[in-house]
Formats: sequence, C-alpha cells, structure tokens
Amino acid sequence: MASEFWNVLVTGGAGYIGSHTVLELLQADIQVVVIDNLSNAHKDSNSEKPECLLRIEKLTNKNITFINCDITNINDLRSVFQKYTFHCVIHLAALKAVGESCQKPLEYYKVNVAGTVNLLEIMLENNVKRFIYSSSATVYGVPEKLPLIENMKTGNCTNPYGKTKFMVEEILKDLCISDKEFSVISLRYFNPVGAHPSGQIGENPNGVPNNLMPYIAQVSVGKRDVLYVYGDDYDTPDGTGVRDYIHIMDLAVGHVKAMIYQKTDNPTGFKPINLGTGKGYSVLEVIHAFEKASGKNIPYKIVERRPGDISVSYADASIAKKELGWVATKNMDVMCVDTWKWQQNNPNGYKH
Repeated sequence: MASEFWNVLVTGGAGYIGSHTVLELLQADIQVVVIDNLSNAHKDSNSEKPECLLRIEKLTNKNITFINCDITNINDLRSVFQKYTFHCVIHLAALKAVGESCQKPLEYYKVNVAGTVNLLEIMLENNVKRFIYSSSATVYGVPEKLPLIENMKTGNCTNPYGKTKFMVEEILKDLCISDKEFSVISLRYFNPVGAHPSGQIGENPNGVPNNLMPYIAQVSVGKRDVLYVYGDDYDTPDGTGVRDYIHIMDLAVGHVKAMIYQKTDNPTGFKPINLGTGKGYSVLEVIHAFEKASGKNIPYKIVERRPGDISVSYADASIAKKELGWVATKNMDVMCVDTWKWQQNNPNGYKH
C-alpha cells in the first residue's frame, strides 16, 4: 500500500484507541493526519504535539502531522480538509464514559452526535466517502441473547453514551441510503484494555478513570487506595458484571484491516462489524488476572450498581474474521501484563 496514494485522517488520534491505531497505520506505511482537541491527551506547553504522538514517532521512526482541532467547530474542520486531501477518515473523537454520560448528557450529544454530523458534512463537501466509525457494543442495549451478533436489533440503549453511538449509526445508515457511493464500516468495540508491549504508550485517563482496567492499574501503583466494584448481585457466576475485553493492539489492527478492506474491496453502504474476543470475563476475574501479572494485591470494595450497566456482554466476532481477516490474538493475561508494564513505566501517565 503505497503511502503517497493513501492519506488518512484520524480524529481523536491522540486518545487511547487513537494513538495505538495511529501507530499501526504508520507501521503499515500509511500517511496519517491526526486531529484532536486534547481533552483526553497530555501535551507539554513547549511541545508542538501530544506526548503520545512524540513517542509513536520514536517507536516507528515516522512523522505524524498533528492539528489541534475540535470536531464541534465546523470551520476548523473545514480548514483541515482545505489543507490536506484524504482518502479515508477514521473517526475516533468522542466522549466515552457511560457513568459520566448519565450526568452530562448534553455534552455527549454535542460532541458525539453534532460533532460527527459536522465531520460528515465536511467530508461530503470534499468528496471523501470512506468512513470508519468508532462504535460500541453499547448500541445493542440489554442483550436479547448472547453472543451479540451484528444483525441483532440495536437502540434499546441503557445510557446516553450508548444512545449517541446508536444515533450516529442511524445517521450513517441514512447517509449511505442517500449517497450510494458512501462506504461506512462501523466497528462495534467491546472493552479495549492493555497497552503497547513497549510500555511506551497506553491508557492515560484525565482525572478519575471511568473504566475498570486503568482504575485497577492505578490502585496497583498506589495512586488510588481501593477499587470500587459496582454490584455483586448480577446473574453471573460470581455476581459481578461480565464483559468481553479486547487488547488495544488487536483493536488497532482491526482498524487497519477495515481500512485495507475498504480500499481493496471498495464496499459501499453501512456495514457494522464487532471487534471482540467472543469471551467474557467478570470484574473479579480481571482483578485476579491483574494481581497475577503485577504481583500486587488489589484491594476492592463492593458498592451499589451503577445506572446504565448491564450484567453480561460478549461478541460474536465471526464477521470480522470473514470480511476483514481479523481475529483477536491476545488473552486476558497478556492484557494485564501489558497494562502493568505501561503503568509501572508511567505511574503518572504521559506527564513527566
């Protein structure tokens, strides 16, 4: 894939999923332009780029074009497209915490829905019609049955975050009906965890982590005293919620494979694809796996369930295998080892 013919815009490319995806794209010799508003990324005041992108440049020995841009500002987006020609957009910029979305729904609708509409408008203005969307397993709502398969009903979402992902999928379906050249691959992620095996890039949440694995990691290095487990009365083997966790590097490879599929097969229309392992782990199983990887005791406390949480969720990922030639390769032990390496090397995340 000759890089001079292929230029990709990655929105939210300085975030957790974005940074690992950018690294994989560069390693596949694809030219990348990253836009990010740095709401969930660290940049030193004397640096032109966020720390994660500087580290990726060192790891890959390649250059990344970075622009500080917020997708809710349509004029800023327009100026990016005036400056560069893109063949494909990988759209990762979004707010992503279930609990927070229940407290700040308007913020979530503004960024995740209105921001995406801005991006799509500018893409159409510039005749860019390949779109890879960062969706989520939350679009399935409360599962009617398991595993979750792409042709199942979506939309009975239990929180505003899931609703924003569902709404954008509906917008994308309508866009594909109105414009037969438009191609959307909507990657429905399950729960991304882990870090790059170098320990140089990983998850660096601002403030209190909203997701299980980074919270466990911060407890393991003494940054937080105790892990809160939300509910132990679910209908699961040990009473705690069961989720399909996927290693961030497997997820990053999924984006590259989706992009290559779009380029070579030239599909049109809306195509949802699950990215998961097909196996669920309970909260307590994740805690014990992390204790094994780190050699540390993780103190935890059972508290009330959170609004919007469901008991069990895991994927059928056979379409990803069939269409993209993609399968998850890394298990929970590897996820924990890589998270621990990142956290040990970077107890304060990207801050020096």
